[in-house]
Parts: sequence; structure tokens; C-alpha cells
Amino acid sequence: MKKLFVAAASIAALSSCAKRPDAIVPVDIPMAAYSNQSCEQLGREMVQEQEKLAAVSKAQNDAANGDAFGVFLIGVPMSSVAGGDKEGQVAVAKGKVQSIENAMKSKGCE
Repeated sequence: MKKLFVAAASIAALSSCAKRPDAIVPVDIPMAAYSNQSCEQLGREMVQEQEKLAAVSKAQNDAANGDAFGVFLIGVPMSSVAGGDKEGQVAVAKGKVQSIENAMKSKGCE
């Protein structure tokens, strides 16, 4: 019985760990959100969103590292428990970058 409890606790701890940014699927953001912008505006928007994505991806990677370390030391994903998981923000930023890229391609922007 004790072994079963330990196994269940281990599985629960590991399943709640923060994902790596590259494993997070982008949110589907309609290209229409950016279709009324010029190529220049889209270029500026792309730079801003890529910077946001880089920052939030770094924070998510730090959270994943913290979770791995916490699970290794005490069996608890500390970053996820403390609110360090930024999975939703990474997914939205990836979706925006993808949508802007598609809008730029459809307008023939460079």
C-alpha cells in the first residue's frame, strides 16, 4: 500500500511539471486580427511579439528547470506550485507570431 501511494504521488508530481517552451502548442489566433495592418506595421508588431515570446519562453524554461530540480530534491515541482508556469503566455505569444507571419505572407511582405 505504501509503495502504491509513493508511485501515485510521484506520477502526480511529474505530471504537473512545467513544459519546455518548444513543447507548447501555439494558440490559434485568426489572421484577420492583423489583416488591416500595413507591412511596416506588421514588421514592428512581429519584432515586439518575438521579444515577448523570447522573454516568456525564458521564464517558462526557468520554471521547467526549477520543477525538475524541485522534483529531484523534494518530490514537488516548486516553480509550478509557486506560479512560475507560463505555458498559457507562451502559447498565446507563439500564436500571435504565427498569425503575424501568415498575414505578412498573404500581403507579400518581406
